[in-house]
Amino acid sequence: MRKIISTIAGALMIFAVSAPITSIAKSAEFFTIGTGGPTGVYFQTGNAICKMLHKSAISTEHGRKKGTAKGYRCTAPSTGGSNYNIGQIKEGEFQFGVAQSDWQFHAFNGSSKWEGKQFSNLRAVFSVHNEPFQIWARKKAKIKNFAGLKGKIVNIGNPGSGQRGTMEELMNAMGVDDSFFKSVTELTSSEQVKALCDGKIDAFGYSVGFPNGAMEQAATCGAKASPINLTGSEVQGLISGADYYAQAIIPKGTYTGQKKDATTFGVKATFVTSADVSEELVYLVTKAVFENFDDFKKQHPAFGFLEKKNMIKDGLSAPLHPGAVKYYKEAGLM
Repeated sequence: MRKIISTIAGALMIFAVSAPITSIAKSAEFFTIGTGGPTGVYFQTGNAICKMLHKSAISTEHGRKKGTAKGYRCTAPSTGGSNYNIGQIKEGEFQFGVAQSDWQFHAFNGSSKWEGKQFSNLRAVFSVHNEPFQIWARKKAKIKNFAGLKGKIVNIGNPGSGQRGTMEELMNAMGVDDSFFKSVTELTSSEQVKALCDGKIDAFGYSVGFPNGAMEQAATCGAKASPINLTGSEVQGLISGADYYAQAIIPKGTYTGQKKDATTFGVKATFVTSADVSEELVYLVTKAVFENFDDFKKQHPAFGFLEKKNMIKDGLSAPLHPGAVKYYKEAGLM
């Protein structure tokens, strides 16, 4: 299978931080979905899932007898990202989370940052959109490729985020450490664009679906930033050495002033949980998304090319949760 991440077009849509679920029983059960920065697609993903569960609860409420099913309230707050979400699920603080496919792999297998901290109870639910890893550089910095970052001020991402982890993987592949740059910052995804626009940093790395409103801001502010190419034998080695990586292309014209395709590599965004989360809850959440699939795809342009058959296998390293499997078999997808 050719490992190319498909292109996506559209505009960013933002909606509420959480969607309350109509309680059918006398008391509601609360659960949390870990997401990412408020300007990123992870935040939109978690809230879209909450919205689908809310919609599903309302549409079925009148067909049930009072008190025959639990009511749920779902929140999807902004968080530190992939590794933070997985860690909170492991601690039992979150029930679900959105995470890059590479960090799902590492957490489940106890590799990379998860060496000695293996989370064998991590379970997959489904995968979502493609996420190219992007390095954005302000125009005056004259950065065209990774080598051009030498001696520059670069944001490598906040500790615990997927973008920080992927940036470090790329740096390792390139054979460099922090000393390669003039200095590094650890800003969150919601802070880095402002810093670039204000001239406080020269570039930042970010794993995110596209088009993305924050990236458009970087392209149109005083920085007049654009994504650079990440190619060469080192990047190809990353792609060849891991099934969770694939070549990615951000086509010209995706963002204002972007005159050329940007070639890079990327991962999948995945939706994960723990083996300790009830089969009932995982089943209901999965069913809500897949039975309101057309509506779910409208919640963000990055979801536009999703296909159910791919979502239950692509980018998933951890075993599927039994609650998800129950729905997939019931729906004839497995």
